[in-house]
Amino acid sequence: MAFHYTYIFPFLLAVAAMVQLWYYLHFFYRLVSYQPKEKTASQQYPVSVIICAKNEAGNLVNNLPGILVQDYRTTHEVIVVNDNSTDESKFILEEFQRGFKNLTIIPLKQEAKGIPGKKFPLSVGIKSARHEIVLLTDADCIPASEHWLEKMQDGYEPGIEIVLGYGAYKKYPGFLNKLIRFETFHTALQYFSYALAGRPYMGVGRNLSYRKNTFLANKGFSTINHIPSGDDDLFINMVATRTNTAIVTDQEAHTLSEPHKTWNSWMQQKNRHYTTAKFYKPGHKRLLSVYATMQTIIYPLTIATAIFFNWYIAVGIFAMRLAVQAAIWHKTMKRLNEADLFRWFFVFDAWMFVYNLFFFPALFRRPSRKWD
Repeated sequence: MAFHYTYIFPFLLAVAAMVQLWYYLHFFYRLVSYQPKEKTASQQYPVSVIICAKNEAGNLVNNLPGILVQDYRTTHEVIVVNDNSTDESKFILEEFQRGFKNLTIIPLKQEAKGIPGKKFPLSVGIKSARHEIVLLTDADCIPASEHWLEKMQDGYEPGIEIVLGYGAYKKYPGFLNKLIRFETFHTALQYFSYALAGRPYMGVGRNLSYRKNTFLANKGFSTINHIPSGDDDLFINMVATRTNTAIVTDQEAHTLSEPHKTWNSWMQQKNRHYTTAKFYKPGHKRLLSVYATMQTIIYPLTIATAIFFNWYIAVGIFAMRLAVQAAIWHKTMKRLNEADLFRWFFVFDAWMFVYNLFFFPALFRRPSRKWD
């Protein structure tokens, strides 16, 4: 019997579905089954919390108290690098400092030439830290609980140099808010799962910790200073290994940020972030691109198989892949306190097709020279 061209559609559909199932069962299921190691003794390390702020007066008023009043009995400090702010940040920080002696203010009076973004102020903050463990967050973030600092440092044990946390967005009515939170969840699903599989590739600066010596031993951001963004994901991509990275998913260890309120501002942010992906290690780029490609082609292949070959086969393959994905999303959304998103499961699955097509060109754009 001669081969007919329509056979190619169910074949490619089956391949795409099997590759996706492999990602979900080999990588993402790890986050479902993850159980933090029980420690026989809890050791609290001295910690330096570092925040870079550029014209963030309103955010400092709203969010800094949540960091300053953390329930953490061991020595810790909060460093705010005031990066050439022209608003009321200076006076607000000085007022906070009167009531909180562990708050250190580092004012920057001039921009670092040739180093766009926030790498220079962040480097200044890290080098000024008095403690070995540094915990990074942003001025627009607030800890989800008063135990954030304690839970994040609890990820350290001998040999661990990097701890990845979850930086969530606050929940508001509206579909844009749901999309922003889903994209944040989906990114975390990947970087947590790959880290558990020994393939850590990124972290988010809203909630990220590493050892000061790790930063200094790798010469800080010197090899990526020319790239405006990437102070979180590119640095982790450069220094993380299968043995030196841990994750913390405890909901009390999350941070919460104000999400973008308009489609345009969110799209601009995502485009800026995606321009750094081209600088990832080749193995990580392959891992991410294959997954995104399979997620993108699954819909057109399902439609083509249903039209040109057999709709029973198309629906059967698609449903099998969908069932596994749904089960893992449900469990991991619940773990990361995003369970309310699951009712939109089918919409988000279709959205990933549109999302990947829309942001693919960003991989070829030059990075913006601004930082968020």
